Amino acid sequence: MTAILSASALMDELAGPRPPALLDVRWQLGGPDQRPAYEAGHLPGAVYIDLDRELAGPPGAGGRHPLPDPEAFGAVMRRVGVCADEPVVVYDGGQGWAAARAWWLLRWTGHPNVRVLDGGLAAWTAAGGPVTADAATPAEGDFKPNPGRSGLLEAEDAAALARTGLLLDARAGERYRGEVEPIDPVGGHIPGAVSAPTTENVGPDGLFLAPQTLRARFTELGAAPGTEVGVYCGSGVSGAHEVLALEVAGIPAALYAGSWSHWTSDPRRPVATGPNP
Repeated sequence: MTAILSASALMDELAGPRPPALLDVRWQLGGPDQRPAYEAGHLPGAVYIDLDRELAGPPGAGGRHPLPDPEAFGAVMRRVGVCADEPVVVYDGGQGWAAARAWWLLRWTGHPNVRVLDGGLAAWTAAGGPVTADAATPAEGDFKPNPGRSGLLEAEDAAALARTGLLLDARAGERYRGEVEPIDPVGGHIPGAVSAPTTENVGPDGLFLAPQTLRARFTELGAAPGTEVGVYCGSGVSGAHEVLALEVAGIPAALYAGSWSHWTSDPRRPVATGPNP
């Protein structure tokens, strides 16, 4: 099963005998609530999820978007109609970060069939897909989270992986280098991490680059066969998108969910600056 699907493929599945549950995860970093945008028009049958309140715990020592409590996350997923044995497709406004966060959480907590709409709502409408303002009222789902023992990095894991494997920093290059830091208290990167902005995983149309192109990119960054790969970003959102890009490329990777916002919450943790790991 691929981790992404095209708008045309989703249209076919929605018309088929086993249509997926649809989750609308539109979100803007530091921007307004996207529920009004959802209410103005969304994929038919899609249910809105708020990333800040439902795909993350309260901000604090764990970072700006710490992982949600598994039981609370499960309750949200059941409310929006997610079942353990039924496919799920998530989408956002087109950037893909928020949809990837939902994808990663569902996959990490044990859902076997979750994918991201490549290009999000923009790709859907460009392909002639319909939108509606009608509220969706799905039946209660039965999904119960079972968080995995792999796929998630803590701070000490990320630090070790930067020395023994490949730790990718998915933020913009200027934040990695420490030239600017608009959100967190300290600029720079985890020592040993390699800069790999997640924006370079998609083309101008917002669609993921071809799998072979992504694989070539990550291989050049150091993802040789047998190398353990991890990813972090600012708060575990764009990093999930990089994990998704790695999945498309056929390269398994773990996510440091607390990311830079968690790393810099402890002044004892080291910080590197400049263009080099």
